[in-house]
Amino acid sequence: MYRVVFAPEAEAQLVAIHEYIAVSASPEIAARFTNAIVSECESLRTLPLRGTRRDSIRPGLRTFGFRRQATIAFEVAGCVVTILGIFYRGRDFESVLKE
Repeated sequence: MYRVVFAPEAEAQLVAIHEYIAVSASPEIAARFTNAIVSECESLRTLPLRGTRRDSIRPGLRTFGFRRQATIAFEVAGCVVTILGIFYRGRDFESVLKE
């Protein structure tokens, strides 16, 4: 079993997504959506190598979409999956994650 950790940038992005949805929709909808993102990220404990490899952006980078609303970027090193970013509604993750 792998361990999932969130980089500080990913945590900040999750908070920003929650705040945006809470204002534009409702706090309840925001909580459901962001909790679902966290659950999806935590599911990488058992299937850490899913998603699309994006080595052209950053070696070891993988991404997958979440409900056609967000892109989750992560890397796997040893037994740890690090969530590097949660990019909402088409934000440019490629330029942010290039080394």
